[in-house]
Amino acid sequence: MTYFLSGGAKNGKSTLAQNLAVSLAQGGKHYYIATMIPVDDEDRERIRRHVADREGLGFETIECGRHILSCLETADPDGTFLLDSVTALLMNELFPAEKNYEMDIQAAARCVGELTAFVRTVRNAVIVSDYLYSDAIRYDKSTEVYRRCLADIDRALAGVCDTVVEVSAGQVILHKGEL
Repeated sequence: MTYFLSGGAKNGKSTLAQNLAVSLAQGGKHYYIATMIPVDDEDRERIRRHVADREGLGFETIECGRHILSCLETADPDGTFLLDSVTALLMNELFPAEKNYEMDIQAAARCVGELTAFVRTVRNAVIVSDYLYSDAIRYDKSTEVYRRCLADIDRALAGVCDTVVEVSAGQVILHKGEL
């Protein structure tokens, strides 16, 4: 079973995703695929909060900030995976540190290919993304490219996942499938 969750920041996506993943695992192996590569104290604090939130839930954490399929080298595809988040994964791929954070325009297509392959390979997956492309503000070129790429990836994931959920102000809005 595969779930795609999207919504704004601090709306309850991570809690819902954790609960879904634990339920899907039915006591079996479940992995938390952490995609954020911290660059500052704010990132490190966010990671600390997420680790504390899932304490005692039995997740095996796999740090995988790029090349998402590589996490399957150490994890059992028959397990349950919570990938948090597409938003961070795209940032890492689109602006790679080894290229001095210069935009890699092929990153979005790679992410779509790898994420859809990931969803089709594993038994259970809960994929989390942030809904940040709907306001009317005009941003700089690189931010607009990032937002467009994230929207493309999210559409692709919504197409291949069994269930699509939006979380807004703590409310769960079901767009496809069932919970």
